[in-house]
Amino acid sequence: MTPMFLLILVVFQNSIIITIATSKFTIPDATILQIQSAFTHNHLTSKQLVQFYLTQIQKLNPIYKAVIEINPDALVQAKTADQQRYNKTPISNSPLHGIPVLVKDNIATKDKLNTTAGSYALLGSVVARDAGVVKKLREAGAIILGKASLSEWAHFRSSDAPSGWNARAKQAVNPYVASVDPCGSSTGSAISVATNMVTVSLGTETDGSILCPSSNNSVVGIKPTVGLTSRSGVVPISPRQDTVGPMCRTVSDAVYVLDAIVGFDKYDASATQKASKYIPKDGYLKHLNSSGLKGKRLGVVRDYYYFGFGNDTETLNKFEKHFKILRRNGAILVENLKMIDFERILSMASDEDIALTAEFKSALNAYLKKLVASPVRSLADVIAFNKKHAHLEKIKEYPQDLFLAAEKMNGTSKLEKEALINLKKASKLGFEKLMNDNNLDALVTPKSSGSSALAIGGYPGIIVPAGYDKSGAPYGICFGGLKGSEPTLIEIAYGFEQATKFRKPPPIKI
Repeated sequence: MTPMFLLILVVFQNSIIITIATSKFTIPDATILQIQSAFTHNHLTSKQLVQFYLTQIQKLNPIYKAVIEINPDALVQAKTADQQRYNKTPISNSPLHGIPVLVKDNIATKDKLNTTAGSYALLGSVVARDAGVVKKLREAGAIILGKASLSEWAHFRSSDAPSGWNARAKQAVNPYVASVDPCGSSTGSAISVATNMVTVSLGTETDGSILCPSSNNSVVGIKPTVGLTSRSGVVPISPRQDTVGPMCRTVSDAVYVLDAIVGFDKYDASATQKASKYIPKDGYLKHLNSSGLKGKRLGVVRDYYYFGFGNDTETLNKFEKHFKILRRNGAILVENLKMIDFERILSMASDEDIALTAEFKSALNAYLKKLVASPVRSLADVIAFNKKHAHLEKIKEYPQDLFLAAEKMNGTSKLEKEALINLKKASKLGFEKLMNDNNLDALVTPKSSGSSALAIGGYPGIIVPAGYDKSGAPYGICFGGLKGSEPTLIEIAYGFEQATKFRKPPPIKI
C-alpha cells in the first residue's frame, strides 16, 4: 500500500507515537474507536499496531506470563487488513476490522496455534475447526494475535494449583501488585489487556473465571448469559455453566467484542438457539449510555457472601463511596435485602462442586473424541499422561485430585442428580426470586463475590474497575442480572464507568 501521508514514528519507552501534522495518536490504552479513527485518518496501520503488541509481548511476557503462544501469521493478517482498508472492502467497515485479539488457550483456532488449556497433554492436538466465537471474530475482520495463558484446564485439574499457573507458561503474575492473586482461570486474558500486550481479549467462565481476573487486574469483563456466545471448540468443564466473554480495558470495547461474538452456532445449536432470543435486533452498542444509571433499581445483599457482601464490614465501608456515586447518578439502591430458604442457599457451593465434577468427565471426553488428532482421547488418558509426565506437569506439587474425582463419576448417581435439582432450586428461590420480588435491574456485588450465584443459573454479569486498595491492588464492582439482561447491565456498567473512570494502567513502563 502506498502511503498517502507523511508518517513520523517516534519510539519512546517502546510506545509508538504516531504524528501527522498536528495530530497525535498513542497506542497504549487506545480504545477500539480511537484505533479505528486512527486507521481511517491514516495515522496508523494494522501492521504497525500488531508490531507494537509483538514488541510489548517480547518485553513484558517473560515477567507476567500472560501469553502462551504468538500467531506466526499475525503480521500477514495485519497486512491483509491494511489492504482491505485501502481497497475499502465491505469487511473494513466492521468495528473489529484490523483489531488484534488474544483468545484464551482453551478456545480452538484452526491455524498454526495450539489449543492446549495450558497442558502438555494437548500439545500437538489438531482441532476440527475454529471455535464458534473465533469464527465470528474472523468474520468481523479481527486479527488473532495469539493465545492467552490460563490456569491449567481452566483451574479444574488441581485444587492446590494457584490461579494463573499452567505447565506450559508457568505462573502468571498480577501486574499491579505481584504478590496479589491474578485470580480465576482467564488470567492471561486479563493481564495481557491490562499491560497493553493486546487491544482486547476473550476469556471463558464456569464460575468466576472472567469476573475474578477482571476485578483483580483492573479490566472490564462481561460474563454473558450461558448460550449467548457459542461454546463449540472450547475445552469444556460444564455445558450448563460454561460461557465465553470479552475482557477489555473499557466497557465500550467489551461491548464491541460482545456484539461480534454473540449468536447462533450450529455446533452449539441447542444453547445458542435458545439464547438468541435475548440478542437485541440492533445490537448492544446503543446501550452505551452515559446516563445509563438513571432510574435503575440496584439490589444490595448484606447477609450472605454468595449473593453480596456477607458480614464484611470493611468491604461495605469501602463500597459506601460507590453507593453514593450510584445514587448521585440516578440509581435507586434497594438495600439490606434478605434471602429466603437460607439453608438451601448455604448448600449451593457443595452442590455446585458435585455437579461440575460429574459434568466435566462426559463433556471433556466428548471434546477430545472430536479432535482430528490428539495424544489423549479421554479424561482417563489425560490422567495417565500426567502420571507418566509428572515432572513436566508438576503433579507432585499440584496433584490432579479434581481429575481423579471426576473420573470416578458416572453422571447417574442419586447424589449427582440431587445436586442439579438443588442448584435449580437455589437459582429460582434465591437469585431469581430476589430480583423479581424487588423489581431489580441488577444485583451489585463487590469484586466477584456474586459469581457463584450467576454461574449456577447461567446469568450474566459485568465487572468494572472500582478502585485500588492501599497496596495498589485493584478491585472491581459487579452488576449481575437475569438471563438476557445484558442491555440493561451494559447501561449500568457504562454509566458507572463514565461517572468514575477509576481505571488506571499498572505501574510498569510501557
